[in-house]
Order: sequence, then structure tokens, then C-alpha cells
Amino acid sequence: MSFTKALPLGLRSFRYLKSVKTQFLSAMKRSLVLLVFALLSSSLQLIAQGDLLITPRRVVFEGNNQREELSLVNTGKDTTTYSISFVEKNMKDDGSFISLDKKSNQKMSAEPYLRIFPRTVTLAPGEPQVIMLQCRRTPNMVAGEYRSHLYFRSEKDYTPLGSKNPFKDTTLVSVQLIPIFGISIPVIVRTGTLNVASTFTNLRLSVVNDTIPTLDFTINRAGNCSTYGDLVVEYISGKNKPIAVGLIKGVGVYTNLDHRNVSVKLNQVKGVVLKAGNLKVRYTTPDDAKYMVYAEKEASVEDLQRANLAVTTIK
Repeated sequence: MSFTKALPLGLRSFRYLKSVKTQFLSAMKRSLVLLVFALLSSSLQLIAQGDLLITPRRVVFEGNNQREELSLVNTGKDTTTYSISFVEKNMKDDGSFISLDKKSNQKMSAEPYLRIFPRTVTLAPGEPQVIMLQCRRTPNMVAGEYRSHLYFRSEKDYTPLGSKNPFKDTTLVSVQLIPIFGISIPVIVRTGTLNVASTFTNLRLSVVNDTIPTLDFTINRAGNCSTYGDLVVEYISGKNKPIAVGLIKGVGVYTNLDHRNVSVKLNQVKGVVLKAGNLKVRYTTPDDAKYMVYAEKEASVEDLQRANLAVTTIK
């Protein structure tokens, strides 16, 4: 006779109900986390690529902040293991990134001042996970901004179906490219006295494919701190209320750059014809930060079109 069968009926029932309750609460917790992600996805800083959802999409340590949490959710259909490490990247003037060799000895790398736990997570479909980031500044740090990127690499088996052929022809040479999923987010550590200034230059109004008006310009940055925020373009005609015709969220200019080139596609708003009036572009901090205007500039549509014609003629 097993020990379980020897237990009184009431005690067996109690243990069974307790087990059911534990499983129910675990399922409810997982469902609640997924529901929160779904409800707040429009307002939180989320980044999703492949089968991994991460929030927030960037981490900034400033002031006395020494600890941050990242939330992960496996949105795929398979259980997947992710390894987590730090990599170094620099931004190009078109907003894309290039990877750097760690041996290049980046002086303003944030990695030496960061700790992360855990460094490996295995997530079932729909399973959430919280990872912890700790920042430890040192007294001899130069004032300014330090940056590294947290890299999440999927360790899933990417061997294509049918690739294991026992009758392989060794006289043939074949090359097979297998994409491996990876995603990175910036982690920034700020210390000491910070300063930053931004301006707009080279504003011009162009037309893409003869139909889509686009405002092109350069964001200039100076100081020991990066900028990050939203670009808003408004159309102003006479004394009428400004009309928002363009928006890009999450535009950064990191400290390895003194400028970044940007193009904002302008929406076709009913009743608005971009032949007269002015366009005003504004660069501000994001919605979840204290409001601040990095830069703004206003110019007439005619001047912006002439500027584009001059650039086109030079080319």
C-alpha cells in the first residue's frame, strides 16, 4: 500500500485541492502578466523581434539609481533558451548601428560598471521572466555618459529540416546560411555634470516617388550626453491652429556622433496642401520623461522646397 493511499480521505482531498490551487494561481499569474503586456503595449517602451518581447527597450542609470528590471516574454510557440551578454555598438549618422570589437578598448563602455542576473533564461511559450540589472559606479569615473548594449541571443536549434542527409555527396561544396535570432537594447550609465545641446540644420522638403512629401534635416549634438526623444512636424498656416503632419518616436543621437541625418515622412492631411505656410519641427524628450525641448526650427514651405532644389542641382 502506498503512503498516499494510506492517508485519510480528508487529507488526500486537502492535498489535491492545494495542488490544484497552486497550478491555478500559477496559470493566473502568467495570464495576468501577458494581459498587462497586451494592455500597455501602446504606452510602454516595448521592443519585440523574433519571439522575444522586452520592456523597456532602453535602460538609463542616472542620479542615485543603481537597479533596474527588464521583463521578457516568449511570444513564440517553442520553448527557447536565451543567453544574455554585453556587446559594444556605435551609431552611424543614418541611425543604424555597427558592432565593435571588444578589444578596441572603448573608454566609455558601461559594461565594467554593470552586473546582470541571470545570464541565461529558458522560457516556455507565453512564459514571462524578470532579469535584474545592477549599476556600480566608481569614484574615478569621468563625468559623462557610458553605454553598452545588452544582447539577447536565442540558443534554439536552427538546423534546417532535412539537412541531416546520410547520403551526403562529399564531392560537392555547399554553403548554407542559417539566421540566428538576436536582439540588443542600449544600457546607459550617466555620472557627474552632464551637458547637451542640439540644433537643426540642412532642412529641406523633398518628394519621394512623386507622391510622399518628406522633411529631411540634420540633428546636431554637442556635449557629453546623448539625446533621445520624439520628432514632431507641424504645418502652420496664418493664424490657424498648427496641424501635426509628421511624427517619429524614439530618435536617439548617441555620444559617438555629433550629428545624425533624419527624414520624416509627412502625412497627407485632408484640407492641407503644402504649397504655402510654414513647417515647424520639434525634438523633445519622450512621453515617459520630464518634458524638454532639445531643438526646434520653423521655415516656410517655399524656402524648404528651394533648399531641396539646390541640393538636387548640386548632386
